[in-house]
Amino acid sequence: MSRLYRSLYIFWIVFRFGLDQLVLDGLDRPWLRGLTRVLRLGRKLEAPRGQRLRQALEHLGPIFVKFGQVLSTRRDLLPSDIANELALLQDRVPPFPSEVAVATIERAFGRPVDEVFTRFDRQPVASASIAQVHFASLKTREGLEREVAVKVLRPNMLRVIEKDLSLMRMMASWLERLSADGRRLKPREVVGEFDKYLHDELDLVREAANAAQLRRNMEGLNLVLIPEMLWDFCHTEVIVMERMDGVPINQVERLREAGVDIPQLARDGVTLFFTQVFRDGFFHADMHPGNIQVSLDPATFGRYVSLDFGIVGTLTEFDKEYLAQNFTAFFPTRLQAGGRVTCRVWLGACRDPHRRVGGGHSRGLRALLRSAAERDFLGHGAHAPVPNLAPVPCGNSAAVGALAKNLAEH
Repeated sequence: MSRLYRSLYIFWIVFRFGLDQLVLDGLDRPWLRGLTRVLRLGRKLEAPRGQRLRQALEHLGPIFVKFGQVLSTRRDLLPSDIANELALLQDRVPPFPSEVAVATIERAFGRPVDEVFTRFDRQPVASASIAQVHFASLKTREGLEREVAVKVLRPNMLRVIEKDLSLMRMMASWLERLSADGRRLKPREVVGEFDKYLHDELDLVREAANAAQLRRNMEGLNLVLIPEMLWDFCHTEVIVMERMDGVPINQVERLREAGVDIPQLARDGVTLFFTQVFRDGFFHADMHPGNIQVSLDPATFGRYVSLDFGIVGTLTEFDKEYLAQNFTAFFPTRLQAGGRVTCRVWLGACRDPHRRVGGGHSRGLRALLRSAAERDFLGHGAHAPVPNLAPVPCGNSAAVGALAKNLAEH
């Protein structure tokens, strides 16, 4: 019965914000277009479609907000007006009551919050779809006062996730049956990936471990700051970490005014990503502007600040080789069309057989690679078919070296 009520509520929100028109207008069934005209009678939908979609997701709750955040990073698939509105979901999720956060902390650590921290700010500094963050301070074992950030999981998330994901699977099946564009986007596969990584995010100890691994991997690069996890204060529902301060990466004018070298920042960002992908095979996979900041502290000025490690990706040596060969294949096309790529790639450990990791985001990266190739070929008026991005034999490290040379030269 609760699933029926939830379904009715979702359909009411869809109707209220005119999302039915947003979907039906893009379907290739004439009778559905007629239905759209009927449903439009008596409704005044003056707000832009992107705004209506964002507001609907906010009303539907944290899981749909998270889905909107994921979609907002796929500007290769979405119209710009919708992508811009969905980007607002990255840091606009309403917080849950601070009393609930305090109760969760006290349950996790088995003592009052005032005994755990010397100061705890009841007002959250950030609120996302899965958790929210409070600033605090505590005494270390050495007796030193330390500024920290406390991340607290939203209550009853597992029950909400399971209920809403089952409905998402049903809607994805409908979309595939009714729309050719829907089939191209493979919505059931998207929901499957979403399911996996949402469940991973519910264990904050896993996130702390991801952060610790990335922090070890990035040592010595001097390009990114990753918070230290305080393992004495880590629990599946609460983690405590070093407090980080920075300016969100999308506030470009503010960064310019502060004196940040934007072109160098861009080069450093590419270096970081290719280092994580091709050297380490372990990378931050949720890099929207809410999770990437830039430090303005004099001691670390201009360095990236990386946050939120609930979603990471892993690549095997085969996956790295596959991506390297395909990047090498289509970069020349982009360069001939006027594109320019400037980066440095750290590849020394790619050939180290002792640093193998399990596959994770390889399928998603392959899909992204193909969609990028399609966009570049079709965007420049080419009529030739997009080349098939087929797997390559494992162990051919020459492709990775060729990619590095190609990128360095251009």
